[in-house]
Amino acid sequence: MRTVLKLKWPITIGLLVLTVALFLLAPNLAEQAEQAGSFQLSDQASSQIAATILSDADASEQTISLVFPLEDGIDDSIRDTLGRMVSEIEDLGDPVTSVLNPVESKELEEQLVSEDQKTVLMPVMVDGTDEEVNAVADEIRETILPADMTAYITGEAIINNDVNISAQEGLKRTEIITVVLIFALLLAVFRSIVTPFIPLVAVGISYLLSQSIVAYFIDWFGFPVSNYTQIFLVAILFGIGTDYCILLLSRYKEELTAGHDTAEAIVNTYKTAGRTLFISGIAVFIGFFAIGFAEFPIFKSAVAVAVGIFVLLLVLFTVVPFFMALLKEKLFWPAKGSASHNDSKLWISMSKLSINRPLLSMLVVAIITVPLLFTYDNSLSFNTVDEIGSEYESVKGLRAIEAGFGKGDSLPVQVIVKSKDSLATEEIVPYFESLSREIEKIDGVEAVRTVTRPTGDVIEDLYVDKQIGLLADGITDARDGLGEVEEGLNEIETNLAGVSAQTNGAGGLDQAASSLSQINQQLALTNQGLQQTGNVQQTVGALTGISGGLAQIEQGLAGAAGQTGELGAGLSQLADGVGASNEGIIQIQQGLTDATDMMQEMSSSQAAGDTGLFIPDGTLEAEEFAQVLDRYSFADGTGMKLEVVLAEDPYSPEAIDITAEVKDAVDRTVMSTPLEDAEIAYSGISSINNDLQEVSSSDFTKTVTIMLISLFIVLAILFRSLIMPLYMIGSLLLTYYTSISIAELIFVNGLGYDGISWAVPFFGFVMLVALGVDYSIFLLDRFREEAHRGVSVREAMSISMAKMGTVIITAAVILAGTFGAMMPSGVLSLIQIATIVITGLLLYGLIVLPLLIPAISVSFDRGVWWPFVDKKVKS
Repeated sequence: MRTVLKLKWPITIGLLVLTVALFLLAPNLAEQAEQAGSFQLSDQASSQIAATILSDADASEQTISLVFPLEDGIDDSIRDTLGRMVSEIEDLGDPVTSVLNPVESKELEEQLVSEDQKTVLMPVMVDGTDEEVNAVADEIRETILPADMTAYITGEAIINNDVNISAQEGLKRTEIITVVLIFALLLAVFRSIVTPFIPLVAVGISYLLSQSIVAYFIDWFGFPVSNYTQIFLVAILFGIGTDYCILLLSRYKEELTAGHDTAEAIVNTYKTAGRTLFISGIAVFIGFFAIGFAEFPIFKSAVAVAVGIFVLLLVLFTVVPFFMALLKEKLFWPAKGSASHNDSKLWISMSKLSINRPLLSMLVVAIITVPLLFTYDNSLSFNTVDEIGSEYESVKGLRAIEAGFGKGDSLPVQVIVKSKDSLATEEIVPYFESLSREIEKIDGVEAVRTVTRPTGDVIEDLYVDKQIGLLADGITDARDGLGEVEEGLNEIETNLAGVSAQTNGAGGLDQAASSLSQINQQLALTNQGLQQTGNVQQTVGALTGISGGLAQIEQGLAGAAGQTGELGAGLSQLADGVGASNEGIIQIQQGLTDATDMMQEMSSSQAAGDTGLFIPDGTLEAEEFAQVLDRYSFADGTGMKLEVVLAEDPYSPEAIDITAEVKDAVDRTVMSTPLEDAEIAYSGISSINNDLQEVSSSDFTKTVTIMLISLFIVLAILFRSLIMPLYMIGSLLLTYYTSISIAELIFVNGLGYDGISWAVPFFGFVMLVALGVDYSIFLLDRFREEAHRGVSVREAMSISMAKMGTVIITAAVILAGTFGAMMPSGVLSLIQIATIVITGLLLYGLIVLPLLIPAISVSFDRGVWWPFVDKKVKS
């Protein structure tokens, strides 16, 4: 420290120059967080696999929805307006790929206009990044939407952009409120105009410098970043930075009051409070550094705070001594004394209970905390919309869709199937209907849309049962047709017999009449056989012979017509009748042949046997199927999509559970089918949230375990005890779970949210444990210092509580106030984190730390330093 004092000017000037230079040259941290995105899931997550599949296939279109709430429903004027808007949006060109006109056809109107005709959707497909999607939305909003028509633009990319905007606006408010709040609290604590500026300058330098370093780390090394990074840097650096400054300035004031000169007071301050500060800083650094072992980038993004802590310690050991040496006693001007180093009357009173009656003190803590623990349900929410509130346009649009079409229709789950070979074949497509049927059985699934059910309704004509029924109807029609032909031929036979009698059988008419009679008998027998046996192939064979016979009779009658004089005209008519009957038989024969071929194809189709669906050859190439295939297939037919519409809010916990059931159903259904070897992934907000639930849960357990073990090792080394770290960490765990129980009661039971935001437990734990450990270090390091002076354990704890009580309470209040500055941010997760940290810090500083930690410490007596008990310490 004496070296630092000698070089105070060059060190301080150098840090200032470095801070300004990096601040001006470093990348923009806010922009880096925005580019990183809201979720940043692993490439192995199902939703990210789906995104990669679609991107590689140039099918990664995003849909933004224009939502039109109509008070009086649709009229011709609105139809014209919608059509004009579709044309104008299409004229925008890239990256807009297509626009669906909700009133272009009856089929589209059924999908895109609500039943009450008061909500209209206009989906716009955009092939581009989130930034490009939002740019398109801005252009539509500014240049195309009619000023006299209520319209909202929403979609996943729009909502995520609003979340980013809300977070950045919240950060600006938090920064301003934090500085004002800290200045006011320091002014109240030190009763000095000068003193508050020292922590603010020191922490301000630390914040600007660490922010710049983190921004460079992101560019150079791919350092994790999220919307939380900058906010946590502000809250933690200003919070604990101010706490550390209070600790240093309080001890410095004590040293000056004891009569030491400025240099000696500074050296003594850093020998005592400086050591405590260093231990605390190392513990916090380790806590946040351990976050780097998380897999989830959003969780890992808090590791930036470790960089901030390192920079903060550097500044506190260089810049703060500079101001101490420069200002001397004037640092506390105009106050003559400082309340910051007075003995704490509150903690002195509490020490009488915790030191003299430790068991009762522990019981008091248990009565306050344990009942709250039993209320904790670990209810989590993945609703991004709750983060920003209902004032944003994207949320209003989402709510309008929910009101008009149902909650799940706004953001369906997409099942993405990708194969090496074509999936758009008549033999494979039926398996997608089989898959759809299984998914639709799941409770909570409202509809499934895919190539076999483009509107969500099943195409009944594709089912084998339906087709067999149609074939049966066709055979019935064939029998009826044969009956009509038979009646016609009977009439012709009668007429021909009459003509033959008149001409005495001239021209072979008697033979023709006889042949026609035989054919009629054959036809009657054939029709009767078809009716009795249903043997279509036999019928077709018989009709072939009958058709040949009729052709001969027709030819004979046509020849005889020219030889019979005035009867020729009648014979010609009879010949025409025979020809017409023959044409009818040929048509019936062809129809029955087609039916026979279809039945043979159906019987040999594995898909028909497996799924109950049969798609005849050529069906998918038909014009009416082209639009359906274009919508649900991609990558030249090697990819296929299914849209699963949920009955629940896509952001709800129920939707996550339903999505998990959908995944199980798909895995189960594709076994032993042509889809078994295909790559299957899931996209949509419910799928993303399902992935978030899995990764956040596993990462929480792993990272917290690493963090606690790291803290235990560091504290064991610094305190030379295996006992102290155990109950220090245990007290923090008790405080955390009590605090999150209170937060759950407030936000879930009180305010009606689905649960605590999914990222809150992790960040709340990290913040509270990493920061709360400071206060136990403040107390127990002073306890160690006093005990090693030769006083008893109880007396050492009594003195420590008296000396450190005010410092710890003041520090807890200031740190709680710093996190309180998050409350006006408007971002729900930040408000919940702030609630947990504020509740925890006050609970720890006012109840757990003064009642539980001393009670456990004095109960162990000298054994509290086991196995490294110092013989100088008295019982």
